[in-house]
Amino acid sequence: MTFDLSSLLLFGLPLVLCAGLLVYALNLRSALQRSEQQAQAEAAITISLRSERDQALQNAIRLEAELDSERKQGLGRIESLNEAKEALTHQFKNLANEILEDKSKRFTEQNVANLDALLKPLQTKLSEFKEQVNTSYGNEARERFALKGEIERLANLNLRMSDETRSLTQALKGDSKVQGNWGELVLESILESSGLRKGEEYLVQDSHTQTDGSRLQPDVVVKLPEGRSLVVDSKVSITAYSRHAEATDPTVSEQELAAHIQSLRQHIQGLSSKNYSSLYGIGSVDFVLMFVPIETAFLLALKTAPNLYQEALAKNIVLVCPSTLMATLRTVAHLWRQDSQNRNALEIAKQCGTLYDKFVGFVDDLEKLGQRLDQAQTSYHEAFNKLKSGKGNLIRTAEKVRELGVKPSKNISAPLIESSTDSE
Repeated sequence: MTFDLSSLLLFGLPLVLCAGLLVYALNLRSALQRSEQQAQAEAAITISLRSERDQALQNAIRLEAELDSERKQGLGRIESLNEAKEALTHQFKNLANEILEDKSKRFTEQNVANLDALLKPLQTKLSEFKEQVNTSYGNEARERFALKGEIERLANLNLRMSDETRSLTQALKGDSKVQGNWGELVLESILESSGLRKGEEYLVQDSHTQTDGSRLQPDVVVKLPEGRSLVVDSKVSITAYSRHAEATDPTVSEQELAAHIQSLRQHIQGLSSKNYSSLYGIGSVDFVLMFVPIETAFLLALKTAPNLYQEALAKNIVLVCPSTLMATLRTVAHLWRQDSQNRNALEIAKQCGTLYDKFVGFVDDLEKLGQRLDQAQTSYHEAFNKLKSGKGNLIRTAEKVRELGVKPSKNISAPLIESSTDSE
């Protein structure tokens, strides 16, 4: 058994190896054939790609040459266009200059007259406007000057009153009668400067007797348009105020200032109790002006006691100082001027109505006169016709008498003789 296997292996192994070699050789040959075929295919592809590359290279060279040619042609065309543009620009400038010169010349020649016609009315209007502006400015300047004068006059009046106040302070201390007289004097001085007329637009010390026999005599009664009346009463409070101004001790100064304010409150209460506004009935305004002639004392009191003005107003008392009273009186004077102008306007309207009535009467008389003239003319024509027409009219009869040998010193005019007729 062992011998047989060895023999088998000895003789079979070479056969197997030969068979394996044969199979390997066949596989190798097949692989070589495939490799050769693949190499041939790749070579063909390479040849095709090389041919396409060469063709693309030739196309690129051709296109580059064409592009270069087109670029050169384009540059030539651009250069030609630039030259044409410059030529056209030059021609356009020349043409525009010629047109502009021609139009300017025509405009100058054709429109100078029109411009002159337009500018002359404008110049006239400007001259008129300038004249109006100068007139308005002159009027405004005069008004400003007048206003400035009034303001300066008021300022001077205040300065004068302040000086008078300082000079009279010592004389006024302690004597209430002198204080009252001085306050009335200052009040009347302001009234004289206000433009109001004494005895017509304001009354001084207008006395009234009450039903109980008592007398009320307000310092001033200012008349207002439409029959209204405004009472002004002067109240001087200087004693405590002067002590306050002279005090060096702050405590004393405050005490005297409080006394000054209290003095004003007493004046307000006393003036309110007199009920001056009832003296003139419904023609009186429902408040009274309480005049404080010392402006610094007035302002100090209002600054220290701001509610003092409202307290007085609640009692129908209006507190005024020289400057505010002057402004009030100037307003009243203006109201009187306005009232006078209104009355003048009414009188003018009345006179115009009368004039119109007279004119209507005159026109009626003229119409009647015309009718009578027409009647007289008709009568004249009728009489004249009787004189020169109809059988046996006077002209023909007179001429026949003259023809009979009468020697008159005057003769009838030939046209009148010719116009006369001797027929029925």
